[in-house]
Amino acid sequence: MEYKDYYKILGVERDAKEAEIKTAYRRLARKYHPDVSKESNAEEKFKEVGEAYEVLKDPQKRQAYDQLGANWKAGQNFNPPPGWEDIFTNAGFSTGSTAGGFGTSGFSDFFESMFGGGFAQSATSGFGQSHMRAQGADQHASITVSLEDVFNGAKKNIRLGSGRNLDVKIPKGITSGKRIRLTGQGGAGTGGGPNGDLYLEISITPHRLFKLEGKDILLDLPITPWEAALGARVEVPTLGGRVETKIPAGSQSGKKLRLKKRGLSGNPPGDQIVTLQIMIPKSTTDEDKSYFEEMAKRFPFNPREKI
Repeated sequence: MEYKDYYKILGVERDAKEAEIKTAYRRLARKYHPDVSKESNAEEKFKEVGEAYEVLKDPQKRQAYDQLGANWKAGQNFNPPPGWEDIFTNAGFSTGSTAGGFGTSGFSDFFESMFGGGFAQSATSGFGQSHMRAQGADQHASITVSLEDVFNGAKKNIRLGSGRNLDVKIPKGITSGKRIRLTGQGGAGTGGGPNGDLYLEISITPHRLFKLEGKDILLDLPITPWEAALGARVEVPTLGGRVETKIPAGSQSGKKLRLKKRGLSGNPPGDQIVTLQIMIPKSTTDEDKSYFEEMAKRFPFNPREKI
């Protein structure tokens, strides 16, 4: 029979703590769970991981296993060292192989030889199907929402690839790339194990007016040359409604105004950054052209004198 290196199977060191062993088992059990894994040998790996955990999680079985020594290699033909039967008998396990490669426990002949075929059927062992208890796999999906949804918060009904419909709460202030965790909505657990979780990654659709930078909302605001020159009070659209703001006299294109706390909610909340864009009206008549010619005479201004 082949020697089973239970530490190698779980990917832990021989001096690994109980918590490390448990974490490694849960990760691998999810990875190789036959209901979710696409690997061709998933069922075999799942059983192998369960067998390793059954031994290493139990201090008594682990101690007996460790006494075999650390010089055996996985897959090597196992020739038990002298006195090995005493090790396991003194630890309370009956030795003796069961035929067929896997015994009544569903584990390998190596396991059966060490701990005895009758162990898995003991009413007091607590083993039974415990090695098959595993948390369901976590699942991942994406959800696309509007900028208004993340500004105000929203409830969305989504349909998963499995055909399930779920109501999802979109929290205020969440940004693209962040994930919403839905506990217990992932893959089904086995053997009484809990379901996995579902993680939804947020994607925000482009907005016709606004852009998002972190929690700040950006807006290009068109203004007239006279509003820029003379100053004015104008209405500015925000996701919370239109607000009136002051354009300082002498403003130039590119000047930024900050509307405090008009961005996404948070701690601290974001702002709305308004960038002024001076728009020149079209001159469609001779009178319009004369007006601009008069301005050119009145204002001998060269915006390129420093370049």
